[in-house]
Amino acid sequence: MSELDLSDHFMRLWANLANRPVGPLAFRFLLQPAASASLAICGGIQDGRGKATPYLWAIIFDAGNRALRVREGLHSTGKIIILAAAIEIIYQLMVLREFHPGEALIVAVTMGFVPYQPIRGPAGRLTRLLRDMQGRSRV
Repeated sequence: MSELDLSDHFMRLWANLANRPVGPLAFRFLLQPAASASLAICGGIQDGRGKATPYLWAIIFDAGNRALRVREGLHSTGKIIILAAAIEIIYQLMVLREFHPGEALIVAVTMGFVPYQPIRGPAGRLTRLLRDMQGRSRV
């Protein structure tokens, strides 16, 4: 692939991605991240109750548990990522009348996994804080 072809490819990629939130099936840009966020809150609550290391912190700094925690997050968001990919494929076939697997992967991961990352840790910390406050009020 020549440099010009690659440049054209990236221009098409970014133009296509930029048009998605305002085109058909735009509701998914609200629903799928919201579903991912709700799963992150549930995971964070479990972390807070179980005294687990905050999720994103463990992924960045805890090499021993990194793979386990990433698998945990992918397991939690897997169905949303698959749903996002399916809706993206439908969108591409309906609107673009062609299929670009790279774009489908970018959209699916962005919609399903990315919102999960920054939410799970704070949800766990808040759960832990509330649990600790409740424990102190009983004493």
